Amino acid sequence: MTQDLPSEHAPLRIGTRGSPLALAQAHETRARLMAAHDLPQAAFEIVVIKTTGDDRALIAADRPLKEIGNKGLFTKEIEEAMLAGDIDIAVHSMKDMPTVQPDGLVLDCYLPREDTRDAFITLSGGGLRDLPEGAVVGTSSLRRRAQLLARRPDLKVVEFRGNVQTRLKKLGDGVAQATFLAMAGLNRMAMDDVPKSPIDPDDMLPAVAQGAIGIERRSDDGRVALMLAAIHDGDTALRLAAERSFLAALDGSCETPIAALAELDGAMLRLRGEILRPDGSAAFAGEITGPATDGPQMGHELANRLLTQAGPGFFDWT
Repeated sequence: MTQDLPSEHAPLRIGTRGSPLALAQAHETRARLMAAHDLPQAAFEIVVIKTTGDDRALIAADRPLKEIGNKGLFTKEIEEAMLAGDIDIAVHSMKDMPTVQPDGLVLDCYLPREDTRDAFITLSGGGLRDLPEGAVVGTSSLRRRAQLLARRPDLKVVEFRGNVQTRLKKLGDGVAQATFLAMAGLNRMAMDDVPKSPIDPDDMLPAVAQGAIGIERRSDDGRVALMLAAIHDGDTALRLAAERSFLAALDGSCETPIAALAELDGAMLRLRGEILRPDGSAAFAGEITGPATDGPQMGHELANRLLTQAGPGFFDWT
């Protein structure tokens, strides 16, 4: 199907962060749109927008993300550019996205989901269970920190950020003996040489929407909506509807250690979820299965179950 561009002469402007992973995701989006609509690369322009989360001074300081600004860290400036008309669509890692979009914007296009698992990264070989007692592990993720301490309270966890090369250098310099990355990012950047071992979700549930790319647009832009509909993946949408409902019911943010994974089996969906205290001293997990179209209700129900088990004030520890 051939689709007219948003204007007769101007290319479709794709907004993205400038990190290697973000650019890889923008390029994948462009390639899918080119193929779906038989359009040349010149029909698209990738516009790099610096976000608060890309501030090198903040990253270098290894300050906890919750001290800098939570989920809006990686989206605010991009969404402002779209509302101002400077870009036409925005490509996001869905695990960075708040559960509610600003007025005038909508998220209703998802690309096929990549590997959802976390990757355990160490230069010494082996897995998480092979780390010696008292080993130092680096991560900036409250979820991973809490899950790690819940399973290995003997370990020491330090703040740890930066791109893949920066993190590997920190490991080489002895700042930590191990860290975590997302398998999806490593796969999308074809980083097969990174010393990694995937972590089974049975051992560590991933972040909500991990491995998924979402494409945001202006809600009144019907022509862009038609273009995006051609590359939308319905299975990913069903899974994310359940996971993001679970997150929304928990009022989740970067300050709350929350994990979830929805998986499809035909018309049925299995949703697993976990909530933890940041220090790993308490964790509650559960799962629910039902028709895939009931995902949002299932997410809400599972969240309420876990909150009931955890008791009042569970998240007051964050």
